[in-house]
Parts: sequence; C-alpha cells; structure tokens
Amino acid sequence: MLKGSMVALVTPFKDDNVDEQALRRLVRFQEENGTDVLVPCGTTGESATLEYKEHEFVIETVIDEAESAQVLAGSGSNSTHEAIRMTRHAEEAGADYALVITPYYNKPPQRGMIEHYQRVADSVDIGIVVYNVPSRTGINLLPETVVELSKIPNIVGVKEASGDVDQAARIARGTDEDFAVLSGDDCRTLPMLSVGGQGVVSVLANLVPDRVNALVHAWLDGQPELARQIHQELMPLMEAMFWETNPIPVKAAVSMRGLCRNELRLPMTELQPELYDKLEKLLAESGVEIQ
Repeated sequence: MLKGSMVALVTPFKDDNVDEQALRRLVRFQEENGTDVLVPCGTTGESATLEYKEHEFVIETVIDEAESAQVLAGSGSNSTHEAIRMTRHAEEAGADYALVITPYYNKPPQRGMIEHYQRVADSVDIGIVVYNVPSRTGINLLPETVVELSKIPNIVGVKEASGDVDQAARIARGTDEDFAVLSGDDCRTLPMLSVGGQGVVSVLANLVPDRVNALVHAWLDGQPELARQIHQELMPLMEAMFWETNPIPVKAAVSMRGLCRNELRLPMTELQPELYDKLEKLLAESGVEIQ
C-alpha cells in the first residue's frame, strides 16, 4: 500500500535549464533522510513550465538516481491524450506510480473526470494517484467521485489538496483500507492522518525531510502525541512555505541549504528580499542548517 512521507520535489534549474547534478543531489538528500516516496514533476516541481523532453528527463533522472525510495511521477494534463502519453512514459521509465492531476482550465463535469481517469488508468498497468487541487485547477473532485474512481483496479490513491479535511474523511470512509488518502498540504497532514489518511506529499520535506518523515511515521506507528509535538514544532516552517506562491519560498529555502540554486522559471519569480531575510532568520531559529 502507498503510504508514508513523500516529497513534492522541486526542479532545480541552472541558467534556465534543468540542473541534473543538483537534481541527483536532491534525490540522495531525500533518501539519506528517510523519505519513502519521491514525487517529481508536480506543482512544486514547476511542471507547468517544463517542456515535454525536460519533463521526461526529470522523471528518468529521479528514477535512475533513486535506490530505496519509490517514485510517484507527475504525469497529468488538462488533455486526456497528453495525460495518457505522459503516464505511459512514466511507466516505461520505471516509475512505481503516476500522479495525475484533475484536468485544469477545462472545468469538466464530474462524469468527464471519471471518464478521463478511466482512460488514463486503462492505458497503463502502474498505480494511478488522483491529484485534487481546486485552487490550481478551478475544479473540485468531489468525494463521491473519488469513491467511484477507487473502484478502478489501478487507481490506488488520492492526493487531496482541497483544504477540506471533511472531504478527506468522507473519501477515507467510502474507500477500501488499501486506497491511499494523502494530504496535499503540510499544515493539514496531522488532521488528515487523524481521519484516515496514510501520508503526505510534502513541500516542506524538500527542506527538512527527516522531520516530516518523523511526523508521519510517529502517527502511523501509533504515537499520536509525538506526531502532534512534531507537527506543532514544524508549523512555522509549514506556514513559511506559502508566504508566496509555491514553490517560490521552498526554492529559496532549499537554496539556503546549498542543495540547488534559487532559480525559478518565469512566470515564477524569486522570493521578495524582505521575505528572504525573514525566511533565513526562521530557518536559523528552527535549527535548519544553512550555508
């Protein structure tokens, strides 16, 4: 079953090209700190600005470098044909699972999204994780729709980033135990675990993967008090990752750790100078090693 601490990997750039050396360094850093699943080419990975060849290169590189962690590769699109193409590539490259976002911009009805996911799932054998993030896509995948999708054999989970814990609870109640309900928001990791979630696809794990891993596994291992303590300790960092649009703050924070350059691809821009200084101070106060 898919569960645990999962990182929504940033995509490192150097002179507006994917920085392979830094990408491999990020993978090693995650594995050394216990991350269970690597998630390249999601929202945090600036997938919307990656060209097809870059998208494929990032996934292939992460799979090649990974030794212990599984790979949940971002492969969604607002076009069903494109989603099938990219999901097939993820499978061919060796990904364990594919993360498929709801069709953005189109705003399809729920029946259209069911058909979309059915077509994608039918095109591959690997497990599909549905990605619901209404703030980015303009459409909410309703709990009853997720329950219906869970009946498709290789749809194995949902990354739920609607911000609605009740919605996650309804999904967990209506699906089998082996269907993974994953938090898509760091600040809601603990609440979602408490209503039946099995893990998180975390932005913050780019920065402190060991602490995010400790939080999730404390809960999964039956230590709720420890999980709550870690969650409270991490709250200031969780909030900081969204001072501006993701991945602007986390890219700045990861660069402070010396793991990659603070370079984003337009239309994303670097963190405002006053927030950069504030973030640097917060990292120091939180015991995060910076360079």
